[in-house]
Amino acid sequence: MDHIKIKGLEVFGNHGVLPEENQLGQKFIVHADMELDTHQAGVSDALEDSVAYDQVADLIYTETKRNTFQLLERLADHLAKQILLTFPAVKGVTLEVEKPWAPIHLHLQTVAVKIHRGWHRVALSIGSNMGDKRANLDRALELLSQDEQNQVLKVSEYIVTVPVGGVEQDDFLNGAVLLDTIKTPEEMLSQIGDIEKELKRVRTVHWGPRTIDLDILLYDQAIISTDDLIIPHPEMCNRRFVLEPLDQIAPYLVHPIYRKTIHDLLLNLGIVR
Repeated sequence: MDHIKIKGLEVFGNHGVLPEENQLGQKFIVHADMELDTHQAGVSDALEDSVAYDQVADLIYTETKRNTFQLLERLADHLAKQILLTFPAVKGVTLEVEKPWAPIHLHLQTVAVKIHRGWHRVALSIGSNMGDKRANLDRALELLSQDEQNQVLKVSEYIVTVPVGGVEQDDFLNGAVLLDTIKTPEEMLSQIGDIEKELKRVRTVHWGPRTIDLDILLYDQAIISTDDLIIPHPEMCNRRFVLEPLDQIAPYLVHPIYRKTIHDLLLNLGIVR
């Protein structure tokens, strides 16, 4: 990736834990390092093929002035996300906020917080076997799309699949979703929980019927194992109802553990589209 940088932008703002910091304000210095592809701009010499750094600087200045946060961490996170949401060409940004007038009774030059935020490619599995199945899936997709921190890129066809797990129930309608998000995996999981709650999913029987079922299959090439979240999804390689719709929209995504494409994993199940 190429980089466009803004260094040492000075803004007078009202951020800090102490009440007087919020009331009287102080100087902040912001540095932004944006990751993007500038190849087309280098060929065309046209501003519309790049990102106008004066517009980015104005956004940083305006957002720092009009908001009041207690922590530099919150200010940095807010600025980074606003840059990503406002300038689609920017795929990642490293944002550093310095506070040279920090109320510390020691001799120092500055205190600072430096963070990196960016867009992440996520694959989701989606299914329903209760009520109006298609309407349930469509509503879940609508809720994902309504969040400005998500960009839904592709949605598979819905396929009818028989349930697994030995519980007698209706057939499922299943699909797959490919999206970009600036959410962390944990934030994505929380949003999925909110969507399932809104669509009145009740977890009473393991592998039982459900109005909606959303699972994170892949998050970039991340490998995550916690009490609440496992990525890649541990059962995705064994499930036709996961791989077949995902193969429609992202056949060349690579599983970060097995190092095989989605299409190859589907072929391993003996299923050829």
